[in-house]
Amino acid sequence: MRAKSFLALLLILVSFQAVGAENRWPQFRGPKSLSVAEDPKLPDRWSATENVVWKTEIPGVGWSSPVVWDNKIFVTSVVSATEVEKPKKGLYFGGERKPPTDEHRWMVYCVDWRTGKLLWEREAHRGVPPFGRHLKNTYASETPVTDGERLYAYFGNLGLFAYDLNGKPLWSKKWGPFKTRYGWGTAASPVLHKNRLYIVNDNDDQSFIVAFDKKTGEQVWRVDRQEGSNWATPFVWENELRTEIVTAGTKRVRSYDLDGKLLWELSGMSSIAIPTPFASFGLVYISSGYVMDSLRPVYAIKPGASGDISLKEGERSNSFISWFQPTAGSYNPSPIVYGDYYYTLYDRGFFTCHDAK
Repeated sequence: MRAKSFLALLLILVSFQAVGAENRWPQFRGPKSLSVAEDPKLPDRWSATENVVWKTEIPGVGWSSPVVWDNKIFVTSVVSATEVEKPKKGLYFGGERKPPTDEHRWMVYCVDWRTGKLLWEREAHRGVPPFGRHLKNTYASETPVTDGERLYAYFGNLGLFAYDLNGKPLWSKKWGPFKTRYGWGTAASPVLHKNRLYIVNDNDDQSFIVAFDKKTGEQVWRVDRQEGSNWATPFVWENELRTEIVTAGTKRVRSYDLDGKLLWELSGMSSIAIPTPFASFGLVYISSGYVMDSLRPVYAIKPGASGDISLKEGERSNSFISWFQPTAGSYNPSPIVYGDYYYTLYDRGFFTCHDAK
């Protein structure tokens, strides 16, 4: 029996106004990775039935977020030929699972924004996964990204697949599989900037950051990283001085220019990096917070840094670190900034608010 997942669109669409530029959520965490949508028509509560316009059944399992471009919603999933073990709530050890033995299909779906009708589906790959995953992970945890002309679906231990918005395959790049910590799998999503697509693949074989030409799929550059497995999506930071690619890691936070040159780095993270960096108020916010670590930091970084900007013992700031909180980092969720405040949701089920500036 195949596992089922569901994609539900909420009451924000109930007015069915003309689709415009505001109906675009092109990547993980949305425009500029802020994960904030300011629309007074958005509901502040919903359930399986309340404030739901339509519900469409999507086969398979995937933690990837849907992305939206005008009247189309795109989502990925992996369909197993047999029953999939259901995730277990809570924080616990022992989530790793051995590779399955049944056939899986890596799928990309396009759904009509207004009606929920399935417009098209494409099979990116079919086969038996040669790698395992954590019970709370899936084989489709990376969120796709679109520029309005092409859709890029990425599966971290399989490869990258480009389609036009009508589902025509354009190009693909396959790689791996790579060993990940305890076989937990992958989750970091791709990001687009102008004509390039950037991917960080931190694993236990050889971690790397790579840039592809978005039109042709040709590799522009690749830089190896001295990191083990991480699950944090990179962030393209367009600040007042330059544009750079900020990446979280367990050994180091690193920022690269658009050609892969290291600009600055920072030590002092927890032993697992999952939250995605993002920017507001001219600062880039970086955090990690594995629950078993005493150091669970949040850093707010100013533009223009170079070299090693790590804090010295006892410091809470320096020339390029505006502020630092040693125990405010979350484990899985990525924080947000809204108004003047930095909000964090923690795995243990509580919520905090800090002054973002």
